[in-house]
Amino acid sequence: MSFIKSRKKVVVSALASSLSVMATTAIAQEEVQQLPTIHAQAHATKQQSLKVDESANSKFVAPLLDTPKSVSVISKKLIEDTQVTTLADALRTVPGITLGAGEGGNPNGDRPIIRGYNSESSMYVDGVRNATSQNRDMFAVEQVEITKGSSSSLGGAGSVGGSVNMISKVAKKGDSLEGSVAGGTDNYQRITLDGNKDFGNGIAARVAVMGHHNEKAGQADGAEYKRVGIAPSITFGLDTPTRTTASYYYLKSDDTPDSGVPYQYDKDKKATAGKPVNVKQGIYYGLLDRDFQKQENHIATLKVEHDLTDNLTLSNTAIYSKSKNDYLWTQPDDSKGNVLNDKVWRRINSRITDTDIFTDQLSLTGKFNTGTIKHRFNLGAEYSDQESDKGSYSTTYPGYKDSTTGGFNSNCANNDAWCTSLTNPNPHDPWLGTATANRNTTTTTTKNTSVYFLDNIEFTPQWLLDLGVRWDKFDTEQVTNATGEKIENDKDFFTYQAGLTFKPVENGSIYASYATSANPVGVDAGDGSESIGKAYMDLKPEEARTIELGTKWDLFNDKLNLTAAVFRTEKQNTRIQLDAGTYTNGGESKVDGVELTANGKITDKWDITAGYSYLDSEMTNPGPSCNRQGVCTADNPAKGKQLPNVPEHSATLWTTYKVLPQFTVGAGAFYADQVFGDAANTKWVAGYVRYDAMARYNVNKNVDLQLNVNNLSDKRYFTKAYASHYATEADGRNAVLSVNFKY
Repeated sequence: MSFIKSRKKVVVSALASSLSVMATTAIAQEEVQQLPTIHAQAHATKQQSLKVDESANSKFVAPLLDTPKSVSVISKKLIEDTQVTTLADALRTVPGITLGAGEGGNPNGDRPIIRGYNSESSMYVDGVRNATSQNRDMFAVEQVEITKGSSSSLGGAGSVGGSVNMISKVAKKGDSLEGSVAGGTDNYQRITLDGNKDFGNGIAARVAVMGHHNEKAGQADGAEYKRVGIAPSITFGLDTPTRTTASYYYLKSDDTPDSGVPYQYDKDKKATAGKPVNVKQGIYYGLLDRDFQKQENHIATLKVEHDLTDNLTLSNTAIYSKSKNDYLWTQPDDSKGNVLNDKVWRRINSRITDTDIFTDQLSLTGKFNTGTIKHRFNLGAEYSDQESDKGSYSTTYPGYKDSTTGGFNSNCANNDAWCTSLTNPNPHDPWLGTATANRNTTTTTTKNTSVYFLDNIEFTPQWLLDLGVRWDKFDTEQVTNATGEKIENDKDFFTYQAGLTFKPVENGSIYASYATSANPVGVDAGDGSESIGKAYMDLKPEEARTIELGTKWDLFNDKLNLTAAVFRTEKQNTRIQLDAGTYTNGGESKVDGVELTANGKITDKWDITAGYSYLDSEMTNPGPSCNRQGVCTADNPAKGKQLPNVPEHSATLWTTYKVLPQFTVGAGAFYADQVFGDAANTKWVAGYVRYDAMARYNVNKNVDLQLNVNNLSDKRYFTKAYASHYATEADGRNAVLSVNFKY
């Protein structure tokens, strides 16, 4: 608890300061005559459910049942039932999503792969892009919405396979206080608090705080995770025509990361191949004296909404965010064949990234009629300016002449801290080297200006047409600060979507849709896995399209939602390399798939969320095969192969049953098929099934005790398969007991 205790005064002090300022503001408003309320009073809060009917993102202008697109929502109830604490853990409850691994050139952070395509640059908070590389916590998140398929017309550049939108906890009507104190195996400790105060006169304030610590489950003397966060907000004008919300989000992490286990080595081909080496579960190859990852994230938001009429609302959201991702960690490298001699080279991966982003969104939303035809629409304009400074660490070590980024003793010829035993590594080996920070090696600036129009058109209650179009101007510039060398890419592009929905009955829909996406060079401003290079800066955006046919049904008095969809996503003119200095838009890939989901209540006592995903992926045209020296050959072993990190079959199940009014039990199963780490399908990790369980006892109407046991069978499996060198091992069996309270 030392990490939490050391920050207790800071968190309590911040909480007290925030609420005192808000209270003072409320008192000052007491003499002001309250405007008449023009909004109907909110209905009584619905019983919490795993089923969510409407997106919290205003760009979804129709209920999800009437939206011709696959959308998965991780509800507040599912977050509470499973006690997930990170976004990465939450996303594993959705079939068809895997996680990508980080390396030196691919920073270590959340990298969801949706329907076969990297969505790291398609991360949003309350509908605003938040694509910096970071590991996100769930303490200030109300729910998570995953949009499947190409969708650049909704969110802008990227979104080839889908996007992830996190909905924040902000001030609301009513008084509430809830939180949790939890402890568990592997030195797990977590405290959360979420308080909302309604001061009257249309003013409310809310603060969420969090302190967290745990060691990696099943791994002794290895990875460790520590973080603290606070998210205050205040809203003025609740239930009035003009509403203003100011909010702030802060998360600081101080981790000892774990990359994973090296792949086996093929001595005949002199290359890594096959699955990870068969070593004991929970093995750790890092150096505790050397490895670290420190992250810091700030998001300040001001949102203003004004009802022009009962059917038209004008809103503006301005956001400034600042993030830091600073790490030096061990990659268990197998490139020299050391694993054949019971050795692992502790190669260094490092990065120092500081990113500042300003974004402004202006939108007009509402309803209007053209004759008998009804429209629900969102017309908007967006501007963002992102600047990212990127660097790394240089390392020196006694006995080695050259100073490099970590290329010492790669053949493990010397018995020092650069190498360790494959089967019995020692994380306490003394590290005698030094690391020097090389900050601001490059500075990347990306400016994006866009306008869009989204319209859901109701011809009759049975026939709906969904249309969307967006224009983006995307300008990227990267400067190498030591030389002043500058490379640029300035492109503009259109993306669009169209979907036709037929509703044979009010509670069911059948739809067909078509949507496109565009992925320009520098889409994440260098703060992610989308690299920027001189050889391909002039290329036009990669393009993708998704064709989908699906159906959605609300059953059992609208308590249970069932969906089914078949789709194809094709990525065209992908960037491929022709020789050392030449790239072109010539690559192609595709994913054909089927998805089935069920969310909601089967009975008043029985809740369920379940899903199945089938993904048939293929690298149809990868272009030539090129090595790191830029030497290319026409035959590419990746042609016709399965896309990396795409399981052919995956399924999730979480269900709870109220055995007694005070006692609820739950169970979950999560399955993923074998996935390949590299495009040539020579490195892979096996499929797995993981089982979880939960029991909750209501002490009274305000307090409950909850026990979650994850990975019941202590299954050894891997969550990330990197293209070379290693795969990341999942947590072993772990248990968490929490005391939860709601007032």
